[in-house]
Amino acid sequence: MSLLVGGFTASLASAQDLIDVDLELVLAVDISYSVDEDEARRQREGYVAALAHPDVISAIEGGPLGRIAVTYVEWADSQFQRAAADWTVIASEEDALNFAAAVAAAPLERGHYTAIGAAIADSVQRIENNEYRGYRRLIDISGDGPQNQGIDLADARAMADAAGIIVNGLPVITDRPGRWVRPVEVNLDAYFRENVVTGPGAFVLAARTEDEFRTAILRKMTLEIAGAAPSGSELSQAAP
Repeated sequence: MSLLVGGFTASLASAQDLIDVDLELVLAVDISYSVDEDEARRQREGYVAALAHPDVISAIEGGPLGRIAVTYVEWADSQFQRAAADWTVIASEEDALNFAAAVAAAPLERGHYTAIGAAIADSVQRIENNEYRGYRRLIDISGDGPQNQGIDLADARAMADAAGIIVNGLPVITDRPGRWVRPVEVNLDAYFRENVVTGPGAFVLAARTEDEFRTAILRKMTLEIAGAAPSGSELSQAAP
């Protein structure tokens, strides 16, 4: 009995020790070989620029608690998910700039395949097992092609739904071949809407050019942090 009681007490203590934040956010970025090296670097640079942007910092500081917890995870194969910058609380411009610098300084590693389901499942576990308690919990996942390896996307989405985690999508649409694969003839916007994003208010914002990619990342992160929805003109379509 004492073991059970002790375990229960420890569980309560652990829950009480969680740090309250407005949002727990996983930035999950595709670095499979369908994304060429230049594109992978541009993606990271886009996130770094967004993280340090006044709009994002203002959205963070404008929340009820004025702080979020964020991690930046690069993913590819079903066994390749790596935090380029681990969980960090951002509550000020200085915090945001330091986190952006950590992302920028991380070594760029690559993987072969596009395991979107595994990336979602990994992100769910990162949220479930961190030391934060967010009013909202969200995975922001980017990718430039459909899944070609790993656990079923329906199972991964069900994991996110069961945990109360929203998944938003940023499809990167390009006609350039990657290192190992040719571009896939697929409507990537629709693929992300139908197979990737999930949860109340989940949405897809697509990016087709370098400038559009930076704009989409900035807009998407600002909306996610503020808990807002895209306008009708920029919203591809809400998740079912």
